[in-house]
Amino acid sequence: MFSDYHCHTNLCGHASGEMEDYIAAARLKGLQELGFSDHLPMYWLPESERNPGLAMSEQELPFYVAKVIKLREENNDLSIKLGIEADYIPGNNTALNRLLALYPFDYVLGSVHFVNGWAVDNPANKNEYEHINLDEIYAAYFSCLQSAARSGLFNIMAHPDLIKKFGYRPKSDLTFLYEQTARIIAKANVCIEVNTAGLRYPAREIYPSLELLRLFKKYGVPATVGSDAHLPEQVGEDWEEAALYLKEAGYREVAAFSGRRLTMVKI
Repeated sequence: MFSDYHCHTNLCGHASGEMEDYIAAARLKGLQELGFSDHLPMYWLPESERNPGLAMSEQELPFYVAKVIKLREENNDLSIKLGIEADYIPGNNTALNRLLALYPFDYVLGSVHFVNGWAVDNPANKNEYEHINLDEIYAAYFSCLQSAARSGLFNIMAHPDLIKKFGYRPKSDLTFLYEQTARIIAKANVCIEVNTAGLRYPAREIYPSLELLRLFKKYGVPATVGSDAHLPEQVGEDWEEAALYLKEAGYREVAAFSGRRLTMVKI
């Protein structure tokens, strides 16, 4: 199954290309399934404080949903899924749940981009990694990821070890933290995403690491595949490498979603 469940559009403010461009790229790559999962509005902030360069506005969300549904109906040769990427911000579960319930999403990607208000993947913050305690920020990041999985709000945890994006890794052994995370996500009945975007950044590694992916497999956590495309030409990027990575970790199937219901299909 050649699918990409993590694609953005120009609506999010930091990607380029119309939805039609991503669909055309998916056809060129030979994808069977394409999932749009643009950034949900920054629901945890007052509208006046929301950054249009990070996510669509609440006024644009109905347009986004309607357009994906329309394109799905117009492109019968390609399975097009209505997804969304939603940030997990502790203490805001009710607001997020209320917003998600308004729309017929096929799946919801849950992401941790902010730890105690600090954007872990923002290039403007990259140099701060030189001065922070990496053990503490990794522990805080994975604690937040675990809470997100437990929340019941998400179908898939996106780029599970995004914290490594800029190549900063603690010297301490992460095995306990990884195993704890894998156990919690398995118990929460949530999938994880194998996200190839890490290969484009200083991490130079797919999210999650192979060590962590093997633990997800050990505890029976299903996986999806996403490119995190912010340009049409990134659709399906490094999918072959992701497939080999999954197989090396022991996976022979990937998860697919429709109406937030999971099915398994062979890689």
